[in-house]
Amino acid sequence: MLSIQKQGQKISKYFRPVTLGEALSLLDEHQDHARLIAGGTDLMIELDRSQRPGIDALIDLSNIKELSQITYQNGRIELGCMVTHNQIVGSPEMVQDALPLAQACWEIGSPQLRNRATVVGNLVTASPANDTITPLLALDATLTAVSVDGEREIPLEAFYLGIRQTALKPNEIVSKISFAPMTADQRGIFVKLGLRKAQAISVVHLAIILTFDGEIVRDARITLGSVAPTVIRVEPAEAALNGRALSDTVIETAAERTAVFPRPIDDLRGTADYRRSMIEVMVKRALKTISEGRERENWPEEPILLNAPVGYPSDQSIKLSDEEELSCLVNGHPVSAPGGASRSLLHWLREEVRLPDGQLAVGSKEGCNEGECGACTVFLNGEAVMSCITPAGAAAGGSVRTIEGLSPGESLHPLQQAFIETGAVQCGYCIPGFLMSGAKLLEEVPQPTDEQILQGLSGNLCRCTGYYKIIEAVHKAAGERAE
Repeated sequence: MLSIQKQGQKISKYFRPVTLGEALSLLDEHQDHARLIAGGTDLMIELDRSQRPGIDALIDLSNIKELSQITYQNGRIELGCMVTHNQIVGSPEMVQDALPLAQACWEIGSPQLRNRATVVGNLVTASPANDTITPLLALDATLTAVSVDGEREIPLEAFYLGIRQTALKPNEIVSKISFAPMTADQRGIFVKLGLRKAQAISVVHLAIILTFDGEIVRDARITLGSVAPTVIRVEPAEAALNGRALSDTVIETAAERTAVFPRPIDDLRGTADYRRSMIEVMVKRALKTISEGRERENWPEEPILLNAPVGYPSDQSIKLSDEEELSCLVNGHPVSAPGGASRSLLHWLREEVRLPDGQLAVGSKEGCNEGECGACTVFLNGEAVMSCITPAGAAAGGSVRTIEGLSPGESLHPLQQAFIETGAVQCGYCIPGFLMSGAKLLEEVPQPTDEQILQGLSGNLCRCTGYYKIIEAVHKAAGERAE
């Protein structure tokens, strides 16, 4: 039996409260023996690798509705702690009023990860490689931390004490983050360098927000990530821009000052010298892009989200142990099975869930067990997710659709048929994930372009050969549906 945690650190209790007060009480009760879980895309991997010793309870915030809202209050944008990256990407208001943040969210992981991973979770994990910290630092964001003892505000620039260290107390929850929307005289951009186009941890990333008086920069904010123990502001480079127009000379000076400011490390993703060289290139290109007014030109007209969320059908609080049965719908059929507290959704499905024919739901595959390959993709409450890094308890009271339920009855889904006819099926291991992602893509965009297909399948890896036949199969299925 493969549980969420190995080596004797098994999760024994899973809670999914429906109010913030209930969550605060649970956290205060369990303190260092519990961890909050939002998307869980980092935490689930850490638990699986036994990197959270002493943790035996998860407190899932995903069913507290007020924490999933994007609102405008008193001239500021407020993001609840359960707002996902795809919510930001799919919000025209966020693209308009906080473009660098939207660009950073779009660069994170894959559609399946962005459906689960949250902006605040990205901040609280406190890795200097986490993409959303740089734009939010440039936006001068403020966190609101709440506990049973009260509420306090923490400027984001004061939140980080070191690598993966924050000012958050053990019994506190970051309930929201707020910042002022960008104004008409501001322009900004987020830029990331990774080793591949999707599912890439940053080698370097940066955000720039400039406030103009005509052609003159009145205020500049430049932030860098993956080059120091925490995300940093580059004040010498900002000073080189303030009070000046963006001439080639000014841009060159700012880029040079940015490159010499940090002291990056050598690691598997790049050497310190490479990072410094790329910082200069990236800043120069970013400032040139802003000066020419092209910072929005690469934003996709219809970003692919792979979601059609339906929410939870019940407002009841959930409390699970492994002995208690987790109940939900799997492929439209009611299912109740034990083991939901300690397992990921993938392993609960494969090891405990019996389909109507009596067989285990083993169609979803474990390839990487860290949300990288997409072989485990399922639909959770209408959204494509990586089930290997989703807690099984997230399905309680909801619905799951697996590859076995992609098409009703004995007939194949049009995409399954197209995979057969085009020869897209290779060794077969990755195919369940590709089919699930592709089917959700076709629900979202019935006639996708090549670029949209690449976006929709960016979270799925095939290690047999190329992807041409898979792309051809999606086009074929789309064409037959149109007929």
